Amino acid sequence: QVQLVESGGGLVPAGGSLRLSCAASRSIFSIGVMGWYRQAPGKQRVLVASITNGGGINYAESVKGRFTISRDSALNTVYLRMNSLKPEDTAVYYCNARYNLKSDWGQGTQVTVSS
Repeated sequence: QVQLVESGGGLVPAGGSLRLSCAASRSIFSIGVMGWYRQAPGKQRVLVASITNGGGINYAESVKGRFTISRDSALNTVYLRMNSLKPEDTAVYYCNARYNLKSDWGQGTQVTVSS
């Protein structure tokens, strides 16, 4: 099992920025895909961005051009830089690791964007 610890959430005004961090308990290169998901109240959890161990990146259409996923292999950490935040970005953001047909989740971090 991979332990994932998220941090960096908070309350920001619309147009603001945040950077989320997800620290993994083992080398992120041993993990097939690292991803950020979000879940708004009353809605399903959806993919926001993902990065493969080969460096392939994918974004949800709603965040393209505003969010950037990146990684620091030395720290086994994946980041989500979020710019131009909108109230509709308000959600709990979860880090996910997919590897060897397994999927592990972090505890989530709340992001609230005020209008």
